[in-house]
Amino acid sequence: MQVIKTSNLTKYYGKARGIIGLDLTVEQGECFGFIGPNGAGKSTTIRTLLGLIAPTSGTASVLGKDIVTQKQDILRETGYLPSEAVFYGGMKVKDIIRLSADLRGKDCSREAAVLCERLDLDVSRRAEDLSFGNRKKVAIVCALQSDPALLILDEPTGGLDPLMQHEFFEIIRERNAKGTTVFVSSHILSEVQNNCTRAAVIREGRMIACDNVEALGRSNAKRVSVSGSVDLAGLEGIRDLSMHETTTSFLYSGDMNTLLQRLSLGNVADLSISEPDLEEIFLHYYEKEGGAV
Repeated sequence: MQVIKTSNLTKYYGKARGIIGLDLTVEQGECFGFIGPNGAGKSTTIRTLLGLIAPTSGTASVLGKDIVTQKQDILRETGYLPSEAVFYGGMKVKDIIRLSADLRGKDCSREAAVLCERLDLDVSRRAEDLSFGNRKKVAIVCALQSDPALLILDEPTGGLDPLMQHEFFEIIRERNAKGTTVFVSSHILSEVQNNCTRAAVIREGRMIACDNVEALGRSNAKRVSVSGSVDLAGLEGIRDLSMHETTTSFLYSGDMNTLLQRLSLGNVADLSISEPDLEEIFLHYYEKEGGAV
C-alpha cells in the first residue's frame, strides 16, 4: 500500500514558490527521509499532505484518503510532529497531553506515561515555562501516544540534546519495526542516513532525486588527503580543495592513476583516500539541481 502518494502536487503562496510538481510515493512500513535545506519546501509539503493548507494544483492521498476531501480522516490516523511546537498558555504539560488524546477520542494515558519517562519530561510544568527542547518533547508525546499508523516528523530533533535525540530515534525505530510508516523531514543528513531506507531530495520546491539512501550516497568521487608538498595545478577532477599548513584535502573524481602519478612527483609524507561522507555528496544536490558527484 502506498501510504503517501502525490501527483504533480504544487503549492504557491500568491506568486511565491512553495512546492512545484511533486511526484512522491511512500510505501507502507517505510522509514522515509525528506531532505533539503531550510526553505526548500519541506514544511509546505507536509502541511499540504495533512490538509492544513490547500494545494494550488495536483493531487495527493495519505493512507489512501484524499488530502482535500478526507483531511479529517487523515489527521485522525496520523501523528504529526511540527518543527515548532506552540501550546495554550496556562496549561500544564499533563493537560496538553490529555487534550491531544481527547481530540482523538482515545485513552492514551499508559503510552503517554511511558513516553514521558523515556524522554525525561516533567508533566507538572506549565507550557509557558518550558524550554524549546521541552516543548519539543511534549509535541513528541502528543504525536506518538495514540500509536498512529503514520508518523510525519518535521525537523524532529530541533532543541533536543544529543542524549534525547538518540532516545527519540530509538523510539521511532521501535515503532517502525512494528509496522508504523515514518516520514522524516530534515536538513540534518546524518539523521536520514542513520534511520531511513529511502529518501527524496528537495531543492527550491522541486524534488531532484529519490532513491534508497545507499544509492543516493553512492559516488565516483573520493575524499583525498595528502600531507607533504605536492603540485596539483591543472589536474582535472578536483573540487572542494582546501589547504591547511602541510595538508591538502579535496574531492577527486578523475583518473586515479593520473592522480598517483602526479603525487609521485612531489614529497608525500602521508596519503589518505576514502569515501566522502553523505553530507559532502548532498551538498552538490543542493548547489546544482540534479548534480551528482
